[in-house]
This record gives sequence, structure tokens and C-alpha cells, in this order.
Amino acid sequence: MDRFRRAPKMSRPARDGFRTGSTRVRAADSMDLEHLQTWTAERRGVEGFVEPRTAVSDVTLLLVAHDGEWTRRRVPSVKWAHDFCNRNQIPSYDAAVVGIPQRMRDYNRRKKLMGDA
Repeated sequence: MDRFRRAPKMSRPARDGFRTGSTRVRAADSMDLEHLQTWTAERRGVEGFVEPRTAVSDVTLLLVAHDGEWTRRRVPSVKWAHDFCNRNQIPSYDAAVVGIPQRMRDYNRRKKLMGDA
């Protein structure tokens, strides 16, 4: 039976991230980090929700403003995300534990009803 098995393919790491099965995950870059910094500075009441790595995405930081407006970007690590929030005096939470805030869902619903989505 062994003669019918194929040898496993040896995969190379992706240049711009890492490979998970057949999916490439792009690593965080300086543009992602600059966006988070700018977005935070331009809004009030921002909270950070750190989302763990999944099969299709690296660690991400979800920032949600007081009105529910939000942005999400890849970050280098969970520790980096919490440190970023601490440096910017933003409360941070593990999204896998607390979920995402209702005000974000409400914001998305309002945008959809207005036809902006």
C-alpha cells in the first residue's frame, strides 16, 4: 500500500507572511501600524480588542471608537497589541473572551441602512 502514497510536499515559507495549509497569511507591516496610530489619534473613546491568530488571519487589533466606528489591522503579536493600547492609554481586551462591543454592531447596522456599506 505504501507505493501508492505520495511523498509529502515540502513547502517554503511565504515571503510576506507565513503559510497555513494552502492559505497565505500576510504579516503586519509599517502601514498597518501607522494606520492604527493615526486612527487612534483622530477619534475619542477608543477601546482595543485583541483577536487571536486563526487559520486565515494573523493576530489582529480591532479598535472601536465611542460611536461604534471601527478599524482592524494585523499586528506583530498579542503582546504588541496590548502594549500599543497601554502606550496610547486605550483599554484593551481579549476579543476571544469578551467578544466585540454592541456599539460596533449598531454602527454596522446604521451604515448598512444608510447604504454606505
